[in-house]
Amino acid sequence: MRYKLWLVLSLLSAAQAEAGLRQYSATLDQSSWSLQHNTPLLCELSHPIPHFGNAYFRSVAGKELNMQFELSMLRLPDHYALAEVLSVPPVWRPGEQAKAISSMKILKQFDGDLGKAESWIMLTELEQGYSPTFYFSDWHSPYDRVSVSLNPVHFIGAMDQFTQCVSSLLPYTFDDIAFTVLTYESGGADLTKASKKRLDQIALYLKYDQSIESIDIQAYSDSYGGRWMNEQLSIKRAESIKERLISFGLEESRIRTEGLGEKRHVASNESSLGRAKNRRVVIQMEKP
Repeated sequence: MRYKLWLVLSLLSAAQAEAGLRQYSATLDQSSWSLQHNTPLLCELSHPIPHFGNAYFRSVAGKELNMQFELSMLRLPDHYALAEVLSVPPVWRPGEQAKAISSMKILKQFDGDLGKAESWIMLTELEQGYSPTFYFSDWHSPYDRVSVSLNPVHFIGAMDQFTQCVSSLLPYTFDDIAFTVLTYESGGADLTKASKKRLDQIALYLKYDQSIESIDIQAYSDSYGGRWMNEQLSIKRAESIKERLISFGLEESRIRTEGLGEKRHVASNESSLGRAKNRRVVIQMEKP
C-alpha cells in the first residue's frame, strides 16, 4: 500500500514537473539542416527551431581553426541567467543518461553563444544521434522552465557539406591583407615572386568580399635613374595594381592611386637590398 502511494506521488510529481517545462524542438518532419553560407570566408550551418528561433554553427577564415555556436531567439532574454547544456540520448537508447556539455551565459537582450570547444562537442554529439539541449528558467514567467533541443535528424548530410566548407576556408582574414606592401623587380613594373603570390591572395579574398569601402595605392621607386623617370615608373606601378584590383571585381571609384617616385624611402639606396625595399607599392584597404 505504501509502495503504491509512493508510486502515485512520484508520477504526480513528475507530471507536475513536466507541466512546468516548455519544450521547443523540431519534429522529425520539421527537422532540417542547411548551409546558409558556404564560401572561403564563412561557413554557417543552420537549424530552425519552430516557435523559438534558429541554431547556428559558424566558422570563419583565419590562421587558426575556429568554431562558434549561436542560439538565436525570437524573444530575447530579459535578464541574466545560465542555461545548462546537456546531450540527451535518443529514445532508442533507453536507460542511457544525458551528458553535461557546458553552461551557457544568457545576457539581457542578447542571443546565447558558445565557444570553439563546446561547439565541436555539440557537433560530435549530433553526428552520433544525440540532441544537444538547453535548459533554463523562463525570464517572462516564474512558473516555467524552458528546454530547447537540436534535432539530429537530417544532420549528417549537411554536416558533411559543412566540414568540406570549413576545410576550404582561407588561412587569412581581412586584417591580414588590409595593409600590404608589394615589392618589384629592378627597372620595371614586374612584381617579385612573393608579391605576386600576395596579390593573388588579395584577389581571392576580394572575390568573396565586396564590402571594401576604399583602397589607397601608393607606389614608390628607388633612386637609381632619373627622378622624373622614377616618378613616372611609380605612377605606372600604381595604375597597374589598380587595373588588377578592378579585374578582381572592385569598383574603380573606390580606388585612389598615387605615384610618389623617390619620396619616403624606407631603406638606404646605397645597397641593392635597400633599393629592393624602396621599390614598393603600399595597398591600404578600408571597410565600413
